[in-house]
Amino acid sequence: MLIPPEQKLNYAVSNSEFQLDVGAMLLQTFHLAALLLLLLVAAGRCADAAAGGDGGRFVYNGFKGANLTLDGVAAVTPNGLLMLTNGSIQLKGHAFHPSPLPFRNPGAPNATAARSFSTTFVFAIFGQFEQYTDLSSHGLAFFVAADRAVLSTALPGQFLGLLNATSNGDRSAHIFAVELDTLFNADFNDMNSNHVGVDIDSLESRVAADAGYYDDATGQFRNLSLISRKAMQVWVDYDGAATQIKVGMAPIGLARPKTPLLQTTVDLSDVVLDTAYVGFTSATGIIFSRHFVLGWSFALDGPAPALNISALPALPPAGPKPRSKVLKILLPIASATLVFAVGVAIFALVRRRIKYAELREDWETEFGPHRFSYKDLFHATKGFSDKQLLGAGGFGSVYKGVLRKPNTEVAVKKVSHESKQGMKEFIAEVASMGRLRHRNLVQLLGYCRRKGELLLVYDYMPNGSLDKYLYDRSNGGLDWRQRLRIIRGVASGLLYLHEDWERVVIHRDVKASNVLLDAEMNGRLGDFGLARLYDHGSDAHTTHVVGTMGYLAPELGHTGKATPATDVFAFGAFLLEVTCGRRPIEQDEHGNHTMLVDWVSERWRRGSIIDAADTMTPDGFNPDEVSLVLKLGMLCSHQLPNARPTMRQVMQYLDGDKVLPDLSPEHFGFTVMETMYSREFNKNMTMSCVSSTSMG
Repeated sequence: MLIPPEQKLNYAVSNSEFQLDVGAMLLQTFHLAALLLLLLVAAGRCADAAAGGDGGRFVYNGFKGANLTLDGVAAVTPNGLLMLTNGSIQLKGHAFHPSPLPFRNPGAPNATAARSFSTTFVFAIFGQFEQYTDLSSHGLAFFVAADRAVLSTALPGQFLGLLNATSNGDRSAHIFAVELDTLFNADFNDMNSNHVGVDIDSLESRVAADAGYYDDATGQFRNLSLISRKAMQVWVDYDGAATQIKVGMAPIGLARPKTPLLQTTVDLSDVVLDTAYVGFTSATGIIFSRHFVLGWSFALDGPAPALNISALPALPPAGPKPRSKVLKILLPIASATLVFAVGVAIFALVRRRIKYAELREDWETEFGPHRFSYKDLFHATKGFSDKQLLGAGGFGSVYKGVLRKPNTEVAVKKVSHESKQGMKEFIAEVASMGRLRHRNLVQLLGYCRRKGELLLVYDYMPNGSLDKYLYDRSNGGLDWRQRLRIIRGVASGLLYLHEDWERVVIHRDVKASNVLLDAEMNGRLGDFGLARLYDHGSDAHTTHVVGTMGYLAPELGHTGKATPATDVFAFGAFLLEVTCGRRPIEQDEHGNHTMLVDWVSERWRRGSIIDAADTMTPDGFNPDEVSLVLKLGMLCSHQLPNARPTMRQVMQYLDGDKVLPDLSPEHFGFTVMETMYSREFNKNMTMSCVSSTSMG
């Protein structure tokens, strides 16, 4: 059948209109459903976040936007925590439902009886010190109060922001509370510092129990720490008909224990009156703490609505922020490195102290200007390096050094000493000899002491000791003019020591190795390690005989006294040594000893004393001067002390101011060898035959 075009057009139009009507109806239905859904969500939020007026029933799964009345330091955190105290001390905080609730039912058979109620809440208490789980401030409490005025006059501290000293125990307060107390107070007869109690118009609890719960499976009681910084849930139920209070608690997430923590009979009819406020209070004392409530529900004449645990706000971190994996790896390494570095530093410091340790005694204070620090001497000698070693001998080793302040070259002599006996006197002598000033004496600058070690500091002599030029020809020989100048210099120095200084100084070890040569080849007498001094006119003290064989006067074996005459004897040996270029005692290949004095005396007897002179002397020598020096050496080496000249006379002979006495070889009646090796000499002399160290 064919449909005319006009009918087709009408049919299409009608069909389009029908489709438009159906679409409009569907759109309106969608809008209505969306609006209904929004209303349901809003109603749900109002049920969770605001108090309903339907018989005093409400629930707060967090307090963000909640309609609560706050005072004191109480506040709601951005994430919805009710923070009753913020860590300040001696303050209180309150949070309660904004309007009083009807706690009496006029239509009930007993209109004056308090209505039943039920509440549950989740709380946490953060003490000041996380590591001290038994130390906190005061706790918090859930309360039912007939009048807010009681709360406004309440005190912080032990009164928990509930009462004060006047209202505590006053029946007109009309306040009921369940306290979670974390500080023991003997005035209120608290059982301990971690308990739950039921309070009626007083902070002395009607009944109390340790904080904890009974395990449903085992019936065993499990303690809880109220200040553990962990969330816990509390349930409080009042049965108006039975006038009975039940209190229970458990860790968050655990079901309500079947066995209550507290159960007691209390009639609240005289406490709450017609209407009452419900809420929380907490306070701090001298130790701050923070009190949090995470969620709260309440109901009259029925069980409190269950809290949505998963919707509760999170507590602040209970401890330090978790460390990153990198930090966990690096921190032990860094700590170990730090401990190692500190250990190394302590070891280095102790080693440094030991390395530079000195021996100081109170009596040394007066010698302060003459004392050097061991550290300065250590650095000056480059740690007493072998490269700085100038020489070594029986009395120690000598090192070259350069002091930093001032930039001075010195010779440092290390002498071992173990005994303290006589050390004070010796240091006094060192300090005294440090005042000696003569161009032909090596200046003793000072000393330093360590345990078992004494260091003497002298001027440095760049050309070394005289004996090197006498016996080691590689250094170049000394001509006669140089030798004579050295002899006169040493004689002048000895004269200064014996007669011209304020005290008499006996050198006791005059010999070629102890005569040092300065840059101009002037002879300077050094090494005062054996020196002794005494006042002019007094007798020399008897001492242990020390010195070098060949330079020791014969009388030392009998008297043991070092005198100027014993120095003159040694100087005589020195004169012969320098002139002849031979040591005072020489030993041949057969082990036979020859004394230089006897050797020169033998040539004198032959009438050719100048034949004893050193034939290796460059450019020859003056026979008269050589003869004078040799005969003077023999005179100084006389066995009888009184027959020897003084050093002043020696200087006069050398300078030509006085004529040397006419001597003959027969003037020396017996040989020095006979004297030195006689039985009497060896019997009486206690001798240290040493070779002192040169400081060149």
